[in-house]
Amino acid sequence: MARYVVDVMPKPEILDPQGKAVHGALPRLGFAGVSDVRQGKRFEIELEGEASDAHLEQVRQMAEKLLSNPVIEDFEVHAQ
Repeated sequence: MARYVVDVMPKPEILDPQGKAVHGALPRLGFAGVSDVRQGKRFEIELEGEASDAHLEQVRQMAEKLLSNPVIEDFEVHAQ
C-alpha cells in the first residue's frame, strides 16, 4: 500500500480569516508570542501497490484538480 500526503495552504497573498481567528484566540488562552497563524487542509491518500513516481504524479493531479483551488491555494504532495 502506498501512502501520500497532500498539504493545502492558502497562498500568502490570500486573506485567511480562519487563521486570523485562531491567532486572536491564542493570547486569550494564555499562548503568547505567536506572530501569525495560517490554516490549511491535509489529505492522506492510500493507493494500491508500491510507492512510485507514477503514483506520486497521480496524487499531484488529484490535488491540482480536486483537493485544492489553484487560484487561491498552494499544495505540496509527498510520500509517507
